[in-house]
Amino acid sequence: SSSSSPLPRPRRRLIQSWLREHQHWLDLPGPAMAAAIGGMVASGVIKVVIKQLGSAILGKIKLHKELTKDLEKMKMTLESVEAALSDAERRSITDNAALLWVNRLKAAMYDISDMLDDFESDTQSRFGAMRKKISMPDKMKKMQERLQKITEDHQNYRLPPETHSNEPQLPDIRENAGTMVEAEIIGRAEEKLEILARLSGSTTEQTTFVPIWGFGGIGKSTLARSVYNHPEFEKHSRVWIYVSQIFDLKKIGNTIISQLSRQQSPQIPDLHSINIRLQELLAEKKNVLIILDDLWEKCPSQLEELKSMLKQGKGCKVMVVVTTRDEGIASEIGTVQPYKLPQLSDEMCWDIMRQKSKFETRGDKERLEPIGRDIAKKCKGVALAAQSLGHLLKSKPCGEWDLVRNNHIWNLSAYTDASSKHEVLGSLLLSYKFMPPYLKLCFAYCAIFPKGHTMIKEELIYQWIALGFMEPSSTSSNWQLGESYITQLLEMSFLQHSKADAQKLYQDLDFTLFVMHDLVHDLARLVMVDEFNLAGPNCRYAWHTDFLKPLKSSITSSEKLRALHGHGSSWPYQFHRDAISPAKYVRTLHLRHLTGVSSNEFLDSIGQLKQLKYLSAPHMDDVRDLGWIDMLQKLNYLDLRGFHNISALPESIGEMEGLMYLDLSRCESLRELPHSFAKLKELVDLNLSYCVNVLGITEALADLTKLQRLGLSACKNLRGLPDVIISLTELRYLTLADCLHHIFDRSSTDQAERFIDRICTLPNMEHLDCLLMVILLLVYRKVLAASGSWSLRGACKLP
Repeated sequence: SSSSSPLPRPRRRLIQSWLREHQHWLDLPGPAMAAAIGGMVASGVIKVVIKQLGSAILGKIKLHKELTKDLEKMKMTLESVEAALSDAERRSITDNAALLWVNRLKAAMYDISDMLDDFESDTQSRFGAMRKKISMPDKMKKMQERLQKITEDHQNYRLPPETHSNEPQLPDIRENAGTMVEAEIIGRAEEKLEILARLSGSTTEQTTFVPIWGFGGIGKSTLARSVYNHPEFEKHSRVWIYVSQIFDLKKIGNTIISQLSRQQSPQIPDLHSINIRLQELLAEKKNVLIILDDLWEKCPSQLEELKSMLKQGKGCKVMVVVTTRDEGIASEIGTVQPYKLPQLSDEMCWDIMRQKSKFETRGDKERLEPIGRDIAKKCKGVALAAQSLGHLLKSKPCGEWDLVRNNHIWNLSAYTDASSKHEVLGSLLLSYKFMPPYLKLCFAYCAIFPKGHTMIKEELIYQWIALGFMEPSSTSSNWQLGESYITQLLEMSFLQHSKADAQKLYQDLDFTLFVMHDLVHDLARLVMVDEFNLAGPNCRYAWHTDFLKPLKSSITSSEKLRALHGHGSSWPYQFHRDAISPAKYVRTLHLRHLTGVSSNEFLDSIGQLKQLKYLSAPHMDDVRDLGWIDMLQKLNYLDLRGFHNISALPESIGEMEGLMYLDLSRCESLRELPHSFAKLKELVDLNLSYCVNVLGITEALADLTKLQRLGLSACKNLRGLPDVIISLTELRYLTLADCLHHIFDRSSTDQAERFIDRICTLPNMEHLDCLLMVILLLVYRKVLAASGSWSLRGACKLP
């Protein structure tokens, strides 16, 4: 039941009509719902802008006295508007006028942010400051008038206020820094036994394909994972592949080859060679279990090719579990009867909610149980929904449980689609609604990635920082806030740990990887429907692959972009001179697979992006000069790994005072770090691994006291490192693979032991990677005598 009134019939018909016309967009369930809830991220955007205005007023931008007054007035206006925004966001789901007002406000917030950043950049030079002194008052006046009109419009709607002071809020994320533990699978014991029976009971000589099908979020992948981890298959060769909506036989084949051979194999370019290599590998194995997760391909000939590819080798038993949403695909691919995964019962959903909400620790269980059971019914048998709602209700009083039960968001399915899919999205949307504003932004930003994309924790947090998504805190650093946001999203099941191997992506350092469930990804894109629409007037975040054309030909509002992820798709790579330059306000630029870039125009255009704070552009092999980064003074993240032909860094790199992350690994031709390198005092992550000949490392490190991760594998010029390492008290992760013999004489075990002594005194050290057994033995001896939290496994990565 719900206390909200139903939608007016004309509006309902309008939304249903719009839904039918645009159902193809991004494969999103119910784009009408996207239009209705797209304003819900506005509370996060206004928080960021108010914070930005506060920084400007406090003197981080050199301002004329009158401009300071104008900014103070603007900040007061926004704070007043913010007070009304919560009510307007809630109403925007069912009220056209409120939705229009929220979207206009959100667009104005983005434009104010761009205006402030533009002004800050130009005040760095005398000419720019004079130019802005002339133009800024006029811009401020127009923006104030625009805000005044938005404020008046809201007053004219005459919306009566709603009481919502008791609506539940998620716990402060700073209180949830613990490690996520995956909850026990509830209610699927019989289903797992059935799948195991079908796998072991097949007597066919062909490869056995066991399909599991059912709608999204019901638990197909979780069930497949429990089969994958079952003790019965511990001695099997096991393979896990996320197939996704983009069906690529070559990619599937190469991934199986890589996992069966247990090494990073070169990509085989043609299917014939892939099939030959697969047959060789399968013939070597006795038992193989393959999970093909999330198969969407419907073409019978493509599915037949897939089955043919996985024909077992002589003497080898191959079992394949396939998960799919489509019964037809399940019937086509299966060699045994497809298994339809039933929805969880309401009782099972309630059991999950009890577990996630810590229900058994409550003193008011009798009052809460009937409310909780009502909410469990709304989960429609989907574990993902029950997990999310259970976390939302943890530690909440009875009144807030009742507010969730009767929330108007449950009405969404009444005017979009009565399918369970939309009921599930409604439950996830409730969890999103009650997120703190900054966490809303961090989650919604993940819509920029394709479905099934593997996200790297460190990259994601630095992108959030670059975009200003961190809540101001006097007790936590931006990095600590980012880690707590990650923890919160994991606990809500909005992020999940990935099965992908981080070392295959980054050979020098270990990273934590995440993925999003398909339905959660759908929710992110619903929330960011305006900001992610490449053809729309308000696109802010884009995933782009075509650099042969001007950016404006692909993205209508390219000048408004704040984040651009570019992925090359063809060889040889050629770049239009305006492939990036129109995105003059972009803060995050993440480029991948652009090997072969040498165009000066293209690189110079990157150097003109004055607002850029995050730049990842690895493996541009042919680049020899880095002069184009001189103007990028705002960077806090810079990834230039694999620039094999650069021999020097510009002295101007020391002017990047906010730089927190720098990856120069595998820049083999780099000869020396500039003297200004020691000025990078905010560095937290530094990777110089395989910069084999670079000089000046130890001199630079002495002043970089905030370092937490340091990669020095294969570096040769490290004399004096033991004297410097003692000052790096924040260091947590250190790689010294293949370089200890460059620090000491091979016969000097006493020096090596003293070096280990010094590392052991570092209070935060968690991981040491060194590939000399004598050092491992020394560490082991020291660890046995130590009383701290170190262990051989935690302290050293065994070769």
